[in-house]
Amino acid sequence: MRPDILNPLFAEITALKGIGPALAKPLERLGLARAVDVAFHLPTGFIDRLPRDELMAADVGQVITIPLTPMNYRFGGSARAPARVQAVDAKGNYVSLVFFGGNSGWAKKLLPLNETRWVSGRLDQYGQELQIVHPEVSEESEAGGREAVYPCSEGITSKRIAAMAAQALERAPELPEWIEPSLKAQHDWPDWREALERIHADPADAKARERLAYDEVFANQLALLLVRGEARSKRGRPLQGDGRLRDALTLPYAPTGAQARTIHEIEGDLTQTQPMLRLLQGDVGSGKTLVATMALLIAAEAGAQGALLAPTEILARQHFETLNRLLSGIGVRVAILTGRDKGRVREATLMGLAVGEIDILIGTHAIFQEGVTYRDLGLVVVDEQHRFGVAQRMMLQAKAERPPHLLVMTATPIPRTLTLAQYGEMDVSRLDEMPPGRQPIETSVISEERLPEIVDALGRHLAGGGQAYWVCPLVEESEKSDLAAAEARAESLRARFGDKVGLVHGRMKGPEKDAVMARFAAGELGVLVATTVIEVGVDVPNATLIVIEHADRFGLAQLHQLRGRVGRGSGRSVCILLRGGQLSETSRARLALMRETNDGFRIAEEDLRLRGAGELLGTRQSGDMQFRLASPEMLGGLLPPANGDARLLIDRDGGLKGERGQAARIALYLFERDAAVGLLRAG
Repeated sequence: MRPDILNPLFAEITALKGIGPALAKPLERLGLARAVDVAFHLPTGFIDRLPRDELMAADVGQVITIPLTPMNYRFGGSARAPARVQAVDAKGNYVSLVFFGGNSGWAKKLLPLNETRWVSGRLDQYGQELQIVHPEVSEESEAGGREAVYPCSEGITSKRIAAMAAQALERAPELPEWIEPSLKAQHDWPDWREALERIHADPADAKARERLAYDEVFANQLALLLVRGEARSKRGRPLQGDGRLRDALTLPYAPTGAQARTIHEIEGDLTQTQPMLRLLQGDVGSGKTLVATMALLIAAEAGAQGALLAPTEILARQHFETLNRLLSGIGVRVAILTGRDKGRVREATLMGLAVGEIDILIGTHAIFQEGVTYRDLGLVVVDEQHRFGVAQRMMLQAKAERPPHLLVMTATPIPRTLTLAQYGEMDVSRLDEMPPGRQPIETSVISEERLPEIVDALGRHLAGGGQAYWVCPLVEESEKSDLAAAEARAESLRARFGDKVGLVHGRMKGPEKDAVMARFAAGELGVLVATTVIEVGVDVPNATLIVIEHADRFGLAQLHQLRGRVGRGSGRSVCILLRGGQLSETSRARLALMRETNDGFRIAEEDLRLRGAGELLGTRQSGDMQFRLASPEMLGGLLPPANGDARLLIDRDGGLKGERGQAARIALYLFERDAAVGLLRAG
C-alpha cells in the first residue's frame, strides 16, 4: 500500500486548480494524469526573457519582455491573411505584432487600441520593420527573466504547464533520504524535494537533474534486486534430463557454438532447486527456437510440462507447427491454446493439460488465464519478452505448485546498458553466431520517387518464382491510417499483379489472417502487403525480397526486425528501404546504418543513441520499461553506482527493514516500482 506521505502527490490531475475537461485531451496526450506526472514532466530548456523599456535593433534575435501600446490594426482581405497590430514603446518606436492564421478577432481582444500591454516574444526584423510573431500578452507587469520550457501538446502551452508544475510542487513532501550518505556527498546532490524545485526553476541545473535521474535508476535497480532475491529464495523443482528425447531429435544442422554454450548454461540452471531466471538474446535468425526446444525437451525428459508463451497468434501457430513437426516423431505431445480456440477443441486441450497428456503447450496469453490448469508445470518459455509485462509472467508462473524455471527470449537485441536496467534480475545468454548457410541481407536505400522502378523489379522477382513482402508504414498513430496505407498499396499492386497479392493487418480476425498467411507460405500468393503485424514471427524461406515504404518513419530496431522476415533460407535476400524526400539527420543516419550492417547488437546500441530508451523497440510496448527522468545519455553513468548502492542497502543496511530501507521503500512507490514490495509481502 502506498505510504500516506505520497498521497497528495498521487492525486488525480483534476485536483489541481484550473484543470477542466478542455485540458483533458492535451494532458492525456502528454501522459499527465496525476500531480506526480506533472512534477516529473521536467522542462527541456529555458528562455531568458530580457526586460526592456525600449525597442532596440541590438536586441534583434533575442526574446524580450516590453510594455507596448497598440496604435492600429492592419488586417488582410482574406481570412488566412496574417493579422498585424502596430504598437509603440514608451519612446514612440514602432513594432508589428503578427498573428498568422487569420486571428484578427483574437488580436483585437488581446491588444485593444491605446491600452498598454506587456508583450513577450522574439524580436525580429522584416525588411526595415521590427516585428514579434505570435507574442505572449499580459495586462500585468512582466519582469522578464528565465522561463522554463516544457514539452507541450496542441491545446496547452508551456506557461500553463509551468503553472500546473508549481501546484504539483506544493504537494511534494520532504522525504527521508534513501541514497547512501557518502555517495550523495561525493556527487554533491541536493535533497530530493530541493532537486525537484531547482530543476523546475532552472532547467540548466545539472546537479538537480542528475539527482532525480539517479533516484529513478536506483529505484529500478533496487526493485530488480528484490525480485531476483525473492525468486532465488524460493525452492523450485530440479529438472534433470536423461537425453533420450534430445538424442532422438533429427536436426537440419549441428548447433552453433553459441547455441551449444547456451543450451549447456540452461541445462545447468534446470538441475538446480533455485528456479532459473534467464534472458536469451539472439538476433533475427540466430536459432533461439532450437535452444528453447532443447530446454522444453529437458523438462519433458524429467517428467514435467513446458509452456511456450508467444505475443501473437501468428507466432504461436508458427511455433506449434514447427515443434509439432519436429517432435511428433519422438513421442512428445505438443498442443496449442489461443483465444480463438473454443468449445470442444478447447475443452480437450484443457483436459489433456490437466491430466498430463500434453508435454508442451504453446499459445498466447490464453495459456495463463483462469481455468487453465497444468498437471506439473516445470518450465515457462516466453518469446518476444518485450511484449509482456512482469505481472503477466508472474501469472503464468503461478500456474505451478512450485515456482517453475523461466526462460525469456527476445529477437530485439538490447544494448548492454539497458540489459542491466530492464533485466537486472536475470542471467543473460547471447546467441552471437548465425547457423551455417545464412546469408547477409543486401540492403538498399532508394527514394520513393523511383517507386515505378521498384514495382518493375518486383515483377521480375515474381516472374522468377520468388515471393516478397511489402510493408506499409504507420502514417499516424492510429491503426486506421496504417490500414488505409496498406489497403491502398495492395490495391495498386493488384492492378498490376492480380490475385497474386495478399493483404494482412492487425484488425483482421485470426482465421482470416491465418488463411492469408497460409496461402503465402504455400506459395499461392507472390506478394504479401502488410502493416507491421509481420514484424514478429513470420517464416517463409522462399520470400527473399522485402520492400519497406517510408522506412525513414521507423526506428532502427523495428526496421531490423522487419528486414529479418527475409534471409530465412540459404539464398540471396534483398531489403529495399523506400525513403521520403525530406530526411532529418537522424533518419539519414538510421538508414545509412541499416545499409551498412546486419548486426542487430550494433544496431541496438545505435538505436539507443539516436532514439532513446523509451522508443528502443520502435513502438512502446506494454511490457516495456520506461524512464521518465533518466535520459539514455545518463543511464550509462548512473546504472553502476545505483546498482552498487542498491546492493549495499540489501547486503549491509538491512534491506527494506532498516532506516534507509524504509526511505527506499518510499522511493519504490514514488517511482512506481512497488511491484517488488508487493512480491515480497506476498512471499
